[in-house]
Amino acid sequence: MATLHHKNPATGPHLLLVDDDRLVLTTMACALALAGYQVSTAESADEAENWLTEGHQRPQLVILDVQMPGQSGLTLAQRLRELDHVPFMMLSAYSDQATVMQATQQGALSYAVKPIDPAQLIPMIEASLARANELQALRTTRQQLQTALDNERDINAAVGITMMQHRLSRKAAFDLLRQGARNQRCKLIELAQGIIKATETINL
Repeated sequence: MATLHHKNPATGPHLLLVDDDRLVLTTMACALALAGYQVSTAESADEAENWLTEGHQRPQLVILDVQMPGQSGLTLAQRLRELDHVPFMMLSAYSDQATVMQATQQGALSYAVKPIDPAQLIPMIEASLARANELQALRTTRQQLQTALDNERDINAAVGITMMQHRLSRKAAFDLLRQGARNQRCKLIELAQGIIKATETINL
């Protein structure tokens, strides 16, 4: 049974290497560890997926082989997207356009053809890590914007409910909610969501 190994601890980015060729895996892992990366390895896609779902430290980049016995690297790539957008790049002995296209469609940040010298791989790893950070920043910004929009919608709904219940102008209703949040020492959005929930319960 294949085992997952942890190389010597380092201070660089954490990489997870996935390749069924033990010689390739060991050679690459040692070279990257010497270059300062934190390196973990797995000898199959199934082993890598199990490790990722067991709560271990999330790798900053997964480097996986395309063709492996059992679950392929392309299948694992799909799972990586589902597992909190874990970023990855792909290695393959094949450079045909169809394989490269499949890897790109799955979200691969880069694609390298084996055999490849680890020294040549490092610039690709660094470029992939930089792109992964950019994408994560975009996702964070998008989520923050969505949260702000959702909060604004809920506050507006609560203001509308307060206007109807107390026959107040919009400004007076908003001021009443803001004062209520201060009195209860809670955020305005928390009070607004409580009002919406209470109204929905009454209307059931």
